[in-house]
Formats: sequence, C-alpha cells, structure tokens
Amino acid sequence: MNYYTRLVLPLTVTIILVILKIYLGDKSQHWEGIFSYVPHLNTVLIISGFTWSALVLISIFKKAFLKQYDINKEDNLRARKVYTQINLLHKVANFVVLLIGVGLILLSFESIRQVGVGLFASAGVAGIIIGFSAQKAIGTLIAGIQIAITQPFRLDDAVVVEGEWGWIEEINLNYVVVKIWDERRLVLPSTYFLEKPFQNWTRSSANIIGSVFLYTDYSVSFDALRKELDRILETTQLWDKRVKVLQVTDSKEHTVESRILVSAKNSPTAWDLRVFVREKMIEFIQKNYPEALPKTRVSMLPNDKES
Repeated sequence: MNYYTRLVLPLTVTIILVILKIYLGDKSQHWEGIFSYVPHLNTVLIISGFTWSALVLISIFKKAFLKQYDINKEDNLRARKVYTQINLLHKVANFVVLLIGVGLILLSFESIRQVGVGLFASAGVAGIIIGFSAQKAIGTLIAGIQIAITQPFRLDDAVVVEGEWGWIEEINLNYVVVKIWDERRLVLPSTYFLEKPFQNWTRSSANIIGSVFLYTDYSVSFDALRKELDRILETTQLWDKRVKVLQVTDSKEHTVESRILVSAKNSPTAWDLRVFVREKMIEFIQKNYPEALPKTRVSMLPNDKES
C-alpha cells in the first residue's frame, strides 16, 4: 500500500471539520443548551485532526526516507547510523507535535487560558520547583536526543554492558533495550550510556575479530597448532579471510596460554566461528597430542641413604 494513502483519512476528516466550522459561522452564536458547546467541540476536533495529520505525515516521511537504506545487508554501517538518527528524531518530532496539539486544545478553553496567564505571571518560583522535580526526566530526554546526534552506538551494534554481551535492539528517548545473546533483554536508561563506560564492538565497522584461548602443556607443538588452524579456517565460510593469528600469550606454572585471533563479517558470525575453532582445535589436541593436555607433574626422587 502506498504510504501517502494513510494521509487521506486524517486530512479528509480535518477538512470536513474546517468546512463545518466555516459553515456554522455566526449561526452557532444563537445556540443554547448543550448545542452551545458544539462550536468549541468542533475547534477541539480540528486541532486534533491537524495533530493526527502531522503525526501521519511525519511517519510517511520517515518510512519514505528509510526505504533507501537496507539494514539487512552485510555492510549496513551507514544504514544503521541513519536508522538510529531518524528513529530518535521521529520520536522527538512526535513528542513536539503532541505537546503543541495538547497545548492548543487546552488554550481553547477560556478558563484554562486565564489560569495559564496567571501562572506565567508568577512562573519564577514555580518554574524552579518544577525544574528540580523533573530534572531526571528532562535529563533522560536530553540524553536520548544527545545519543541520536553523537551516536556512541547504533541499532544492531554489538555491545558489552553490565558484563552482558548483546546487540542494541531498540533506542528510545528515555531508555535503550539491549538484546542479550541468550534472548534476554537488558533495559537501561539513556543516561547510562553517557555516564558509564561500555564496549561497542562494531562502532566503526560491522567486521569483528574474535579470540579463542587454549591452555596446553609445555610439550605441545605450536607449529602443528598453526597448521591445523589454517586447515580449519579453510573449511568454513564463517571466516572472512582477514585475520588468523595464533600466539603464545602467557606461560604459567602448569600450562601455556595460546590465543587465537580470527575475523568475521559481524558479531553473531564471529561468535559461531570462535565456538567452531575452539571445538576443532581441542579435538585436534585430543587426537594428535594427548600428552599435551594440561597436567600436573609430580617428581618422585629417592631419599638419601641414612649415614
């Protein structure tokens, strides 16, 4: 369905209400009883109609603009950047339109308008009190807008927050939803990402490097491990052929630590690749170098003969 057909209904209703307002004109001034409220009700409905039309129009512009970007393709960094900005700006625009619409409806009531003028006249102290009481809510709202502009993360970015690894699933003005790898959802206020450090694994690119650690005995052959790593990577499409490294990164009392670095096109693929490489490398050691599995040595020395 064409996006613009959604605008037909709210515009039609609004135009009909405007024509009715013009048609009634001075005639409504002589109405009494319950009918005397009809002109004001018409005004409220017209404001609501324009607000409705504006919200639909903003939604149409958003969908038409985002149609140019495909977030499902592999190299989707620019698309995710645009989606993040437009989605947040869409929420801000909706909030502003609704705020203006509700404000105009309230101002259409004479009694509320007079109260509003009185409040503006003594708004100094009231503004300070309201400011202090609503500073957290306002701070969260501003944080959401700041995230849209600065973009420390985008939709579908792989992040580590609060010790949990997952993807940015939803970005709102006042909170962010992180989809954890095990399908849980971590909901955090927008201010969290401006006040606390977090890891963004796909900040500048969707490509990512994954690590695998192996702990073996000192007798293992590192050249054999490197050859086996080459063979394993050539058998899988999970590897993007950019990075493959096996290095000895630590030596402890009983084991040697070897770190494998491999690259993939995105974070979910990198996770699968790490699991695959770890499994195959352990199988290789078990089959070909069982003596190189971690072990604890005990040396039995003969006691000195008593003199």
